[in-house]
Amino acid sequence: MRFIDQAEVFVKGGKGGDGMVAFRREKYVPAGGPAGGNGGRGGSVILQADSNLQTLLDFRYVHIFAAEDGTRGGPKNLTGASGEDLIVEVPCGTVVFDMETDECLGDLTEPGQQLVIAHGGKGGLGNKHFLSNRNRAPEHALPGLPGEERQLRLELKLLAEVGIIGLPNAGKSTLISVLSAARPKIADYPFTTLIPNLGVVPHPNGDGVVFADIPGLIEGAHAGVGLGHEFLRHIERTSVLVHLVDATAADPLQDYQVIQQELVAYGQGLELRPQVIVLNKQDAVESERIDQLCQSLREHCSQEVLTISAIAQQGLDPLLFSVWALLDRAKQSSLESFPTEQPIVEPSFSVLEAAATSPSLVAP
Repeated sequence: MRFIDQAEVFVKGGKGGDGMVAFRREKYVPAGGPAGGNGGRGGSVILQADSNLQTLLDFRYVHIFAAEDGTRGGPKNLTGASGEDLIVEVPCGTVVFDMETDECLGDLTEPGQQLVIAHGGKGGLGNKHFLSNRNRAPEHALPGLPGEERQLRLELKLLAEVGIIGLPNAGKSTLISVLSAARPKIADYPFTTLIPNLGVVPHPNGDGVVFADIPGLIEGAHAGVGLGHEFLRHIERTSVLVHLVDATAADPLQDYQVIQQELVAYGQGLELRPQVIVLNKQDAVESERIDQLCQSLREHCSQEVLTISAIAQQGLDPLLFSVWALLDRAKQSSLESFPTEQPIVEPSFSVLEAAATSPSLVAP
């Protein structure tokens, strides 16, 4: 299945039914008068979030969505039937924009959440509504109104709490594969990962935390270089970033600075997200070199730098403990200011053993 996170669609609400011109003609009713019914209301187009969907691929093949029209009013003051609403399912995390005004119409994040994006037109009035003392036999009715029409742009932003960022070949896919049941493609060349991968990592409290491997970040990505900024939007919803730096690179400090500059250039406050700085591939570098790199990064970013080997599964528990601490702080910050210190509670089970049996949200 292809991962598609942008799509353009045209939506149209149903037209309202026309009002009817009719008169009452019954035995023993000498002055029946007008009896034309109103037209039915047109159906609306409604977007609904579905947790079972992971991509906007379906919208690459179907671009037009139109709700049912209302029916015409009937005699004997009968109102026409309303058109049926059209419910279109989209993945959770879909943001809807009006292409003409660039207005954000809604953000569907919760399963079952709905958004009316094209209202149906009102039904026309029948001739019974035009009865007056001056006009006892009106012979006109109103047509139904057309439904709303919109050209929409759909953007999918992954619902992940933790984003794994870094230059290509830093080991992001390897890390998410050992922490969760996700199985992304892994190879020893840059840009192996062309789509974001999701994996669920067990939290010590028993919940599952969604990690996202964000591909395509290189120098100039915010301006469209490489894979461009296609996937930077997926970081916007994350609470914590895990910044992987390749210890075997020619200049790891420069690699770290490149990613930080891209976050600043993209905007949206990404550079302000809490980060865990991680030096990966420690098993491939001498210990003296690792100590020097850690010292350089620590002096530059003014925070602790962790060392791991994702492929050898070394140093992963301290990494996850730091992530859990930052997530707890992020959740508390919505209710109060950040605490000065956040205790780290070590789980009573092995993180790697739990990850082996953890469910996964993988975008193939």
